[in-house]
Amino acid sequence: MLFVMKGELYMKPSFIFSIRGLLILMLFVAPLAGCSSAYYGMMEKVGVHKRDILVARVEGARDSQAEAQEQFKSALEKFQSVVQLEDTDLKIAYENLNFEYEKSKEASDAVADRIERVEDVAEDLFEEWEDELVQYRNNELREKSKQQLDETNARYQVMHRAMRRAKDSMAPVMQTLHDNVLYLKHNLNAQAIGSLRNEFSTLRVRIDDLIKRMNESIETSNKFIDDLK
Repeated sequence: MLFVMKGELYMKPSFIFSIRGLLILMLFVAPLAGCSSAYYGMMEKVGVHKRDILVARVEGARDSQAEAQEQFKSALEKFQSVVQLEDTDLKIAYENLNFEYEKSKEASDAVADRIERVEDVAEDLFEEWEDELVQYRNNELREKSKQQLDETNARYQVMHRAMRRAKDSMAPVMQTLHDNVLYLKHNLNAQAIGSLRNEFSTLRVRIDDLIKRMNESIETSNKFIDDLK
């Protein structure tokens, strides 16, 4: 009935035409309009809770990072191919590098968006969990729930820090790509390629660091998903 695509929960097409399917379809419009409380409330009516949404969004953030890794690798390879050729058509070189920059920006924005979605639902989940502790009359159950909350939150913080490090490591890469593409745009000459050669080692180091950070984030995300499930 429900499946995950790009970090969000959706329903199978065959389910759309039922009354319940129509209700579920409406649920995915709510977050776009900023109606978080209404969205959560309707999702719970069909058995999907904040915990499930968090898992789906962590998976989406993880997958977006894996996709971004491939894009940044592609940008580095294209950059290298441009600076290594002696008789490069500079206009084509600019178009190729600009294309890679734009694709990298899309990938970077997607990662940032997915991480923000994770942060939103995690904050709501832990706030709700904390508020509900006072509803217990059984002290033993309350303490067990509090311990579980603390442990889950601690695991989340480890994953979240890894996500933020990965996100932050994209900024210097994007800035380096942007600077070099912009420079080449206005300097279609041999001296421009020479300048790009000097920048290549810096770009490679920054992309290597980015991929390392993303691998760490992906690893902690997988562990968090396994623990939460």
